Amino acid sequence: MDKGHEDWLKRAEADSRSKQERFMQRIAERLKRPRLLEKPVHPFRGAPDAWREFEWSLEERMARFTDHFLSAGGHVARLEDMEAVKGFISGKAEEMGARRILRQNDPLLEELQLEKALAEAEVAVWNTGGGEAWTARAAEADFGIVAADHAVAYTGSLIVKSAAERGRSVSLLPTVLFAVIPVERLKTRLGEVLDTFDEAGRAGLPAGIHFISGPSRSADIENDLTIGVHGPGVVFALLVG
Repeated sequence: MDKGHEDWLKRAEADSRSKQERFMQRIAERLKRPRLLEKPVHPFRGAPDAWREFEWSLEERMARFTDHFLSAGGHVARLEDMEAVKGFISGKAEEMGARRILRQNDPLLEELQLEKALAEAEVAVWNTGGGEAWTARAAEADFGIVAADHAVAYTGSLIVKSAAERGRSVSLLPTVLFAVIPVERLKTRLGEVLDTFDEAGRAGLPAGIHFISGPSRSADIENDLTIGVHGPGVVFALLVG
């Protein structure tokens, strides 16, 4: 860089800083407050202790989660055990005429034995066949079934981690999504879940972390709401236990 260009940059920077200083001074004068020239001290970091200690009972968590998930357009069913989950999904498959069903390759979902319960439907398990175009399979599926890693009562959210055997497309592409949530995975606050990711560290993070609060919702510039454009249009949260 030649000397003339370097001098011009210094003058431009000084001029910019001078304008910024005058601008901030005018704001302080109009607010009738002194200028803060040093950043204020922040003795606390993160959520206050009172919030970190806040926790609902299990019954309260289930009730609050249900209220919030329903308000976002989702559906909630409280079921006693995995046998009841199997009966619920089978009933919905018959009611909706579902013929293509895709589930995660998860031990919890293995208990459902949907292949036997839904003999007339084609039940596939994510990433269990060589050469299969699994994303295309998910896009064609009537039902997608996932096991939620966590759920949060305060926000009415599901948290689903993705991995080789738990493809994110299972929760994103089918027409209807079923999320199975053992009640011991239902937390009060979102921070309880985020702490687990912090503790795992960068190396321990999954391929993807998905926060789901009801069906896909999209609105255009005029706020015309459309359901199911960028994801499932119907979402069932199944609280088990």
